[in-house]
Order: sequence, then C-alpha cells, then structure tokens
Amino acid sequence: MRNIPVAAVDDLDRAVLAIGTDYSEDHLLAWHEHRRAQVLYAAAGVMRVETADGSWTIPTARAVLIPSRTRHQVTMVGVSTRSLYVEPAAVPWFPARCQAVDVSALLRELILEAVEMEPRYAEHSRDAAVVALILHELRSLTPLPLDLPLPSEPPLRGLCEAFLQKPDIHDPPARWCAALNISERTLARLFQRGTGLNFSQWRQRACVLHSLRHLTAGMPVTRVAALLGYDNPAAYTAAFKRLLGRPPTAYRSPGTTGVQGRHP
Repeated sequence: MRNIPVAAVDDLDRAVLAIGTDYSEDHLLAWHEHRRAQVLYAAAGVMRVETADGSWTIPTARAVLIPSRTRHQVTMVGVSTRSLYVEPAAVPWFPARCQAVDVSALLRELILEAVEMEPRYAEHSRDAAVVALILHELRSLTPLPLDLPLPSEPPLRGLCEAFLQKPDIHDPPARWCAALNISERTLARLFQRGTGLNFSQWRQRACVLHSLRHLTAGMPVTRVAALLGYDNPAAYTAAFKRLLGRPPTAYRSPGTTGVQGRHP
C-alpha cells in the first residue's frame, strides 16, 4: 500500500499493515497518534520525531518504534517512509516510549516487500509468512542513541526547540539564563530535572543529532563542524564518536542509501 492514511485500513483484521508514503521537502506531520504500534522506517531522508518527553532524529535506513497511542509529530527532510502498523497484541514487548533502532538488511527487505503485498493477505500464504518473519525480526532490533530528552517546562522547552533550529556548540548558558531571568545554578537544576543531562551534555547531544540531517544530505564533515560552531572538524568528530560510537562518515549517504537498489 502506498500514500494512503492508516485510518483508511486500520480496521483490517491483520496483525501488520505496511504503508509506503512519500513526503514533500520539509514536511511537518502535525501532532497525532495511532491505535496500532508503529515501526517508522526512513527509506530516504531524515526525520525528527517529537513527543512530550523528547525527540528522536532518524537518518536514512534507520527506524523509530512508536508505541500505540503515543502522541507525536514528525518533521520530514526529503523523506520517503515505509511504516509497519502493528496490532499491540502482536508486539507485547514493544517499548513504552519511542526508541530509535538500527535496521538489518533482512528486515529492510521484508519491510519493502510488505509494502507491495495485498493488505488482506491470506492466512498460511507466502505473504503471511513474510509478516510472521517481520514480527520475529522486530524482536531483535538494536537500539540506537538517537534520542534527545526535552524538558516539560514551557519556557525552557521553548528555548530548547529554538536551539534545535540553529544549534551552536558554543551557545553560552548565560544567554539562556538572561532569557529565562534565572541564575546558572537554577538553569543547571532545570536541565538535570527536565532532561537527565547537564546543559553542556544536552547542548553537545543536540548538535550531534542535528548534524545527521546534513551528513545524510552529503555535506562534508568540515562544513558540518563549522556550521555547528566547532573549533575544528576533529573536535566535532570526537564528540560524534563519543555519542554514536561511529564516525560521522558512517552516517553519510553515498547517493541515496535508503532502499538499496529499489526505487522508493
């Protein structure tokens, strides 16, 4: 199924519904929720999924697990998605909050195949076997540290969201304190309570995750580092590897990485 809303088929008596959707550049999918659990896979482009308690930056060829009834919005940057909408009873192990995950070559091919299947697949058919294998593979997904916690206090959250539009690794805490009319000690306490991170850790994490959209688009590491305000590419690369365990080049898309051989 392609480019149809899940609401149009949600009542089908099938454990998994697979839908492929193509979005315009910089598309915002406003706040909504689904009855089914969702595996949202980025076949191309970069997504930022936001909920009440955080955001998840999902580059090409990765996915995010969105639990049933989780209110969320998605910012799309050149995105083509492949979604699995799964009956909650079929995935009792699903996480309680969103989780970014790596996607194996096998699962990627299964997702792409499922999108092409007849949604009312017959029981005991090949398509039913594909769905059964998908449910099996979903249990062994590898989590990725692509999440950024967001505070719930409106004034501080507003500043955090503004920072995410144009992050700067040297943005001083004094600027935030002046905007909120609080002391640096109070700012530190608010960040720790609202995100579990101190200001410096949050700022660094936000910058690294924001850089994924530029890397996926093919921007050179040197330019990405300069855009974020790092003193040199080595400092940016070191921060990236500390957070994600791999160098920035591992997240660059050679041409279009996502569907590897299949047109989205």
